Amino acid sequence: MNQQLLDRIKQVPELPSLPAVAVQIVGLARQNNSSIQDVANVLSSDPALSAKVLKTINSSFYGLHNPVTTIKSAVVLLGLQTVKTLALGFSLVGTLNTRKSATFDYERFWRQSLYSAVAARAIAKRQRTLQRDEAFLAGLLSDIGTLVMHLTLGREYDVLLEACRGDQVALVRLSREKFDLDHAQVGGTLAEHWKFPALLIEPIRRHHDLADADIKTAALCEIVYAGVLCGQVFAAQSLNLLDRARQELGLRFKLDEAEIHNLFLDIETQCSELADLFEIDIESRHNFTDIEAEARQELIRISLQAQLQVQQFQQQNKQLQQQITVDALTGLANRTRFNQYIDEAFAESARSERPLALLFLDIDNFKTINDTYGHQAGDAVLTRLGTLLGENADPADLAARYGGEELVMVLKGRGRDVAAHIAEDIRQAIMSEIIAFEDETIRVTASIGVAIADAVHPFRSVEEFIGAADRAVYAAKSAGRNCVRVYIPPPTSTPKALWANGIQARGKQDNHIIKEGLHAGETFSRTV
Repeated sequence: MNQQLLDRIKQVPELPSLPAVAVQIVGLARQNNSSIQDVANVLSSDPALSAKVLKTINSSFYGLHNPVTTIKSAVVLLGLQTVKTLALGFSLVGTLNTRKSATFDYERFWRQSLYSAVAARAIAKRQRTLQRDEAFLAGLLSDIGTLVMHLTLGREYDVLLEACRGDQVALVRLSREKFDLDHAQVGGTLAEHWKFPALLIEPIRRHHDLADADIKTAALCEIVYAGVLCGQVFAAQSLNLLDRARQELGLRFKLDEAEIHNLFLDIETQCSELADLFEIDIESRHNFTDIEAEARQELIRISLQAQLQVQQFQQQNKQLQQQITVDALTGLANRTRFNQYIDEAFAESARSERPLALLFLDIDNFKTINDTYGHQAGDAVLTRLGTLLGENADPADLAARYGGEELVMVLKGRGRDVAAHIAEDIRQAIMSEIIAFEDETIRVTASIGVAIADAVHPFRSVEEFIGAADRAVYAAKSAGRNCVRVYIPPPTSTPKALWANGIQARGKQDNHIIKEGLHAGETFSRTV
């Protein structure tokens, strides 16, 4: 706490001072043995104050069955403390409610103070707390520190008030960050300066501490804290404040929704009765029914806005995913997405022992297309073949651009024969395709290599699997291009030497078999 600033506040010439009657009442409030006659004598010196006290006591706020005509009678019926508290409240408000300022909204300040006072007393009554009138007075003066900090710090503090828009919890946080001091602490110091009883000082000083759930304090502080939250609901009319007040009332005092609703209605009614007596304008439009209706509308608006934000986020996320995983030219998955997908699919195939097919497609003589028609024509070819490949891929499959003019397809659950037929269908579709570019028509062919991972012919790694498909493409190109070749690994139980001899033997009969770059036992078959 900023003690230096607190000392400075104490020395401000405009610091509110108590009127003579209030000073005497405070003195009586501190004396447990003050008598009815003592109170009557003090109030009789201010007939207007006595009249206000009696009028309040006879209002429905206290619900007496028979009218009270003297302070002595009031003390007998309601107790000495009640009358002293009322008299002190009227005296203070009457003295402090005369200021005007271009930057500080005094009307709003006193409006919220009255709502907070009535709310604190109503909560105390529901909790069967004896200090109901002390709760009222502490609530009435709970935020007096804001007025004092305004007088001391001026515009520097008013900026925080404007930013918080009536949210006192937010004001406390910002004030502590900026000044290492908040209005509740200042209010407590002012109450000490006025020589208030400790029972009133602590709720004024500490009620905002309860915004931190870990801090425990006296019951009256808790009641004043909740009362101030309720007062803010009427003064600021904020959905967030209403939700916070409801939550705190439920958690701290175990009030259900119906009890909370009725509490707010009681606060509204009682404030209407007391506003004229305290000469505070509460504005008739601030009724709880309208506040609830506005809160519901605001909740709907926020809900719709949240849904829109979620949709926008999902759309942005989708666009980001596309940027990360989609090849911009072909519209197929990019190399990054392919690497991720093939790793997952290969591991899944090994676990389930279901076959996995990999097709490598290389556009024949692609460099010639670029050299003859230009690179934009080459891009047009890649774009069209990307579309064709995507159309031939099932939702569970992946079609991707591997790099340059190489495209790939990953087919889950397809054995060798099915994968070979799919590759052949794609080859024929490409051969039949006529690609228009500017005034030219371009025909292309492709060489396709196929590798199958299954229980009979497993691969030790994804890299070995991809390498097999790549070698199958090389075999197709070596066989004259525009064809499909399927990689057939050697059975693991067959000696490698025999398979090496088998390659050489088959190579003499089948000119699409190549020896260069092959491992022992590897062969390639034609498609059917």
